[in-house]
Amino acid sequence: MHGVLLLDKPLGWSSNDALQKVKWLLRAEKAGHTGTLDPLATGVLPLCFGAATKFSQLQLDADKTYEAVLCLGVKTSTGDAEGEVIATRPVAVSAADVAGVQAQFTGPISQLPPMHSALKKDGKALYEYARAGIDVERASREVQIYELRLALETTDAPQPVVRLVAKCSKGTYIRTLGEDIGEALGCGAHLSALRRLATGGFGLAQCVTLEALEAMTEEQRLACLLPVDSLLAGHTPVTLDGENAARFLSGLRRRGDWPDAVQVAVYASADGSLLGTAQVNSGELIPVRLLSAPEIEQMKSFKTSVKDAGTTTGAGCAVLN
Repeated sequence: MHGVLLLDKPLGWSSNDALQKVKWLLRAEKAGHTGTLDPLATGVLPLCFGAATKFSQLQLDADKTYEAVLCLGVKTSTGDAEGEVIATRPVAVSAADVAGVQAQFTGPISQLPPMHSALKKDGKALYEYARAGIDVERASREVQIYELRLALETTDAPQPVVRLVAKCSKGTYIRTLGEDIGEALGCGAHLSALRRLATGGFGLAQCVTLEALEAMTEEQRLACLLPVDSLLAGHTPVTLDGENAARFLSGLRRRGDWPDAVQVAVYASADGSLLGTAQVNSGELIPVRLLSAPEIEQMKSFKTSVKDAGTTTGAGCAVLN
């Protein structure tokens, strides 16, 4: 089984628990996810199966878009609703204050990684130190907030809240962004909800829920899988003939009149099979990540079997948001 399933991760599930559940439903052997979402977060979680796991790093590095709710006036130990309340302050925030903060946190910003994170220090995740009551020194790092929208909401909530939508670079901590916005507003804040709206070129409209997957037939579940090269949407395509394709798969560089490109998806001209990824430098095609011959054959066979199942049963992926 080779492909990508876009899951709308449910609330309360870890990313790995969701992966293991889908892996079981699909009866897959090799699987991995493309970046952790906290249990309290929901939304787009690409799951990779078979050969797709070779390219999962591309989604780890991709820009992402989140929607979050900041509860103003209350700080917690973790920066979200899971932590203990460590401070409360009165809230006197106007829409003009929020607009000023929005400009302040758009563009390149510096973030201090939170203690409750999976970032490692001396081989241990920071959250392990945090659980032991140890605060360790960590360096700030620069991230990019490409777009930021903040809206103050004061109705139907015990505390005023700010709804946040941010498109950001990899490595951005939305909990930290929320806490920093709260400090800039002078009242503190924590995340009471978080939803990933998009990662790379994938969005919520393409996702399927776990509940929907459970209700499907096996053929319908398989029809939800996107092809492996859906992870390579931003890559420049290069096609090789039979001899050059074979040499490329053995790890040899090829020469041609291709323009320089950092990210290239390489295909075989004979049947359009994906061979792997490469980069082009001065007319030289340099292999980066290669598929094996068995993987290529399995992908062709799997694609045919899914297509045949869909033709005979009318299977299709029932995407529910």
